[in-house]
Amino acid sequence: MYGCNKRLQRLSQDDKTIHTHKCSWSKCAGLLLQFLFSLNLCAYCFCCHNKVDLVINPFNNMQKRHRSHRDTMRENVASRLHAHVKNAPQEAINFRKIFEYELFGISLKQAIGKNIEDSIYVEELGTTLSRDEIFKVLVLDIMEAAIDVDWRDFFPYLTWVPNKSLEMKIQRLYTRRSAVMNALIDDRKKGIASGEELNCYTDYLLSEAKTLTSEQIAMLLWETIIETADTTLVTTEWAMYEIAKDSNRQGRLYQEIQNVCGSNKITEEHLSQLPYLSAVFHETLRKHSPAPIVPLRYAHEDTQLGGYYVPAGSEIAINIYGCNMDKNQWESPGEWKPERFLEPKYDPMDLYKTMAFGAGKRVCAGSLQAMLIACTTIGRLVQEFEWKLRDGEEENVDTVGLTTHKLHPMHAILKRRN
Repeated sequence: MYGCNKRLQRLSQDDKTIHTHKCSWSKCAGLLLQFLFSLNLCAYCFCCHNKVDLVINPFNNMQKRHRSHRDTMRENVASRLHAHVKNAPQEAINFRKIFEYELFGISLKQAIGKNIEDSIYVEELGTTLSRDEIFKVLVLDIMEAAIDVDWRDFFPYLTWVPNKSLEMKIQRLYTRRSAVMNALIDDRKKGIASGEELNCYTDYLLSEAKTLTSEQIAMLLWETIIETADTTLVTTEWAMYEIAKDSNRQGRLYQEIQNVCGSNKITEEHLSQLPYLSAVFHETLRKHSPAPIVPLRYAHEDTQLGGYYVPAGSEIAINIYGCNMDKNQWESPGEWKPERFLEPKYDPMDLYKTMAFGAGKRVCAGSLQAMLIACTTIGRLVQEFEWKLRDGEEENVDTVGLTTHKLHPMHAILKRRN
């Protein structure tokens, strides 16, 4: 995992996005937080070291517009699943393929104001890229490169020795990613110049972040795309795997949704009334932490951490997976047991029960949106379909990648509920 984080550091080195005198990390994070907070109805958030109650008017125009993106995504997923059940009721479906497509779409809508239905011309590369190729450049290639092995990571005293093949690959990925992001931003600038108002993150950065360089803007936009398109997918797929594997808990969740929603489709407004759905979400984050190890943190000065002396210059990694599997903290940690989060000691509104979203100043800025997307999607899928793993699927628990993707995409057999 040390090597994985080194890969990400190299991918970001040339960007100079958050380490320059022109724009500190706190300022960039502040811009990102301000925008992401506008996407949520109401929630608790951590700002620096103080807990802040944040209530956002759900009826303002910005909220309505971005809420519609999430609603459309869920409708699209449900429609495609219904079509599959109608056409091939006995055939297992690849859930990841459908959900991944829709998540990438919502990440693009929020970042650049619109989905990419066909293709775009990337001037810096001199070629036209399809939507699938753009997804590969912005998400898949980067996540795969992050886990490439560099022999120098095992011999730190030899880091001065060149590893040309790896370095050239990283540079190539960086160049392609930057070219695609610049093409997306340039396209949005043309829309702004023509008077088109889409109220997206690009518009916000171009109008509010006057001190940011073009490289910094591109990096911030790319971060929102990859984070929305990747980790939320990981959590939702693992949750549906566990639900499909356990008919009793699936039945309990379905009954809770029926008691609250009746014949109405589940919406984000229902989430506060669905404690078991929230427990399913948090238990999935605990057992299947999307990021099992927090990316390296650098100690700029001597400090004390948890009773340990940490000298300046140290790199620190926190083992989230180890914490969430600690038998001293969790009863039967290897078991997927949502009921544990129904205990009174857990605050239903606390998003940071498992540290899956980090904590403190570097807390995940998209945690609230991740909860809204994942919880409402899980609820909708259970409300409309009965899920059952195909034969042999239960043993497919291996993971791959920097985040804990299932090595083999989940395949389930669906049955439409009455």
